[in-house]
Amino acid sequence: MHKNITKWLSGVAVVVAMSGAVSANAHEAASHRGADHAAPIVLAQADTQPAAAPGVAVTPIEAPPAAAPVAAPAAAEAAPAAAPAAPVANKGDVSWMFIATILVIMMSIPGLALFYGGLVRSKNMLSVLLQVFMIFSVIIVLWCLYGYSLAFTEGSAFIGKFDRAFLNGIWNPATATFSSAATFSKGVVIPEFVFVAFQGTFAAITCALIVGAFAERAKFTAVLLFIVLWFTFGYLPVAHMVWFWTGPDAIKDAATLATESAKAGWLWQKGALDFAGGTVVHINAAVAGLVGAIMIGKRVGYGRESMAPHSLTMTMIGASLLWVGWFGFNAGSALEAGDVAALAFINTLLATACATISWVFGEWITKGKPSMLGGASGAVAGLVAITPACGFVGPMGALVIGLLAGIICLWGVNGLKRMIGADDSLDVFGVHGVGGILGALLTGVFAAPQLGGQGIFDYTTNKMSADAYSIGNQVWIQVQAVGTTIIWSAVVSVIAYKLVDLVVGLRVPEEEEREGLDITSHGESAYHA
Repeated sequence: MHKNITKWLSGVAVVVAMSGAVSANAHEAASHRGADHAAPIVLAQADTQPAAAPGVAVTPIEAPPAAAPVAAPAAAEAAPAAAPAAPVANKGDVSWMFIATILVIMMSIPGLALFYGGLVRSKNMLSVLLQVFMIFSVIIVLWCLYGYSLAFTEGSAFIGKFDRAFLNGIWNPATATFSSAATFSKGVVIPEFVFVAFQGTFAAITCALIVGAFAERAKFTAVLLFIVLWFTFGYLPVAHMVWFWTGPDAIKDAATLATESAKAGWLWQKGALDFAGGTVVHINAAVAGLVGAIMIGKRVGYGRESMAPHSLTMTMIGASLLWVGWFGFNAGSALEAGDVAALAFINTLLATACATISWVFGEWITKGKPSMLGGASGAVAGLVAITPACGFVGPMGALVIGLLAGIICLWGVNGLKRMIGADDSLDVFGVHGVGGILGALLTGVFAAPQLGGQGIFDYTTNKMSADAYSIGNQVWIQVQAVGTTIIWSAVVSVIAYKLVDLVVGLRVPEEEEREGLDITSHGESAYHA
């Protein structure tokens, strides 16, 4: 009789444990990303039961007679539910993030370096290559020392703390474990070191973008010193304000949503949408570059002498590498190998092609001839404009953004540049500033579900909240994000340039500029007759 009672109680224990532990659809999709993912259902098993596949009912199995407990029915209790296992990173997601990180590195070196290098005169080719190469290297070091910690740890709404300085705490020698970083899906993680590396490449290419605005005339020492200051006080606060949050896993209801949101960056709390860096990367860098072009002054002979690109072949190669690498930049920002990464991928492909076409045809109509420079510039304009929108908008939204980016950025490097009157050597503001602003604002429009966008993901209900999306309200939030980035970057840049000028001087002497920075600053030449 005791044996029969034990069998019956074992079955009851399993049913009670399962009903208390199973939560259907424990997680879905990603933040503002809007993708749906099937949640792994964790079942709490009684000690005598085998592990079950997700969602599969468990049939009680009789324990061996020697192990069967002998207890009075009144004293029998259900076995306590086991604590949920910690999320384990999916190897597919991890592999994709490694690839995405490598692609972003390729964007910088050699992509951006060759794109910029081909646009300057031959006597300054190596100076630009070295500036990009060194900036990338310096920023990666600073990122690992303190940058990552200030950008992506909990602190104030404007900057993080030093909890992860020197990448401390990611490896725990006491438990022999590595920490994980949250993604945009509940219960889905990636190794934190992968996230560190991926975001570090964003910081590095952002800083490298700036040098195109004052190419061919700035001191190498001044460039490096400025970049260190601007990275610390310009890039890191904006990255924290726009991108930092604690992740979705702690969000269970309206109360926990409010609690976790209060820990996030200032612009994240407002609901600003920036999938891969329209504000953090492009507008931020473009404003810093424009301020530098104004404060350093125009190149000797600007407006009187020919300053045509010395190698559009190099520029075309660089633009092509940028386009390829940008898939890691944009699709990698989904942090998972899933539907949203696929959406960002197709949007990056389509918008860039559309911008190339619209720029070339716009140039063809206004100037009488299409040019390779126009094609390469149009591609970069499309890449810039779709960056903040790529994971939020539908493909037709990306098509419109790309077409508009080509035409409007063409005006940015011609009409707007003349209006400003600054010698922005490689049109950093005309392409990255104008394109970034355009893309950030149009994100608010085309993210609307009624226009094919993803809308806003509601973590309290774990589903899209399409009915709550307001185009007017979201565009206003985007305007605030754009304005905050412009003002922040401009103020930091003015102060940083002034400090550098006082310490080492910003500009090379006129005779060195005329001879070329390759020889006078670095003692070498890119080409030999």
